[in-house]
Formats: sequence, C-alpha cells, structure tokens
Amino acid sequence: NKTSQLKSNSITQSTSNKKISQYRIRLEKKQKLRFHYGITERQLLNYVRIARKAKGSTGQVLLQLLEMRLDNILFRLGMAPTIPGARQLVNHRHILVNDYIVNIPSYRCKPQDFISIKNRQKSQSIVAKNIEFSQKYKVPNHLTFNSLEKKGLVNQILNHESIGLKINELLVVEYYSRQA
Repeated sequence: NKTSQLKSNSITQSTSNKKISQYRIRLEKKQKLRFHYGITERQLLNYVRIARKAKGSTGQVLLQLLEMRLDNILFRLGMAPTIPGARQLVNHRHILVNDYIVNIPSYRCKPQDFISIKNRQKSQSIVAKNIEFSQKYKVPNHLTFNSLEKKGLVNQILNHESIGLKINELLVVEYYSRQA
C-alpha cells in the first residue's frame, strides 16, 4: 500500500513539473468523448469525417451526430439506466423505431422518429424498471416521452444547449485534423 502511494505521489509530482502538451489536452478530450458515448476509435473517426462534410460547425455537427444515435436517445429518454444498457436493449431486439425492430445501436435517429418497446412481457418489464429508476432525470427538449405508453418521439435535431456532456468539441476536431 505504501509503495502504491509513493508511486502515485511520484507520478503526480513528475506531471506537475512538466507543461501539459496541447496534443495531450486534445487526446484527453477525444478520449472523454469516446468513452462517454461508448464508441470505438474508428466510429468516432467516421463521425468526424461525416461532420466535416456537413455544413455548419464541425464540432456542433459531431455532437449532434453522436446525440442522435439510437442508444443515446434511449438513455436520454430514460428507457435505459446507461448508454451501454441502452445498447444492450437494442442488440437484444427490444426496441422498435417507427414500428420496425432495430438492432443496431448506432442507428441514426431523425426528427419525427417514433421509439417504442416490443410488445413482449419481458421487453416491457425491463423498460418499465428502467423508467421507474430514471424518472428523476429531465428529458431533453428535443425529445418527448410518454411514460404511460412507454413511447418516445424525436421532435428535432438537438441544439448545443441540450447536450448533457460539457466538452470543448473543437479540441476533438483539432485532434483529428492531423489524421483525416
């Protein structure tokens, strides 16, 4: 225990003496974004490339793309306790988008998409438990949720203020400016 304390102490001491590089700051922001949404490096790189081609601020478009993923929308609606939990619901075919089963967590939702649960007892009970657990959280403005029917609706593409994650997305875009 003492050695681990000494090790961590020497690590913090050595990093406090050095100036943190710009590359490290950008890398840490990129990793924070990646781990928050639970996506791979390749997926994030693809989203950055799509965001670059779209008109508007690349950073804003990147966050909009990530927020409009089906797994993230299920989490924001309160149908799942976490984003990985939402991903599992989608993979196990419990979720319907516009009355069609979707089993791809990265499915990009569009405005007016209608999200519901498969009409099976197991699916209904899993989501009911999750909704009960997450009712203390507020549903973002770009989504509408009916807790009685357990159905959600994507009203619009979200604006920058609705994003739950506080991150400087420009640093992530700058990180990828060297690679893509």
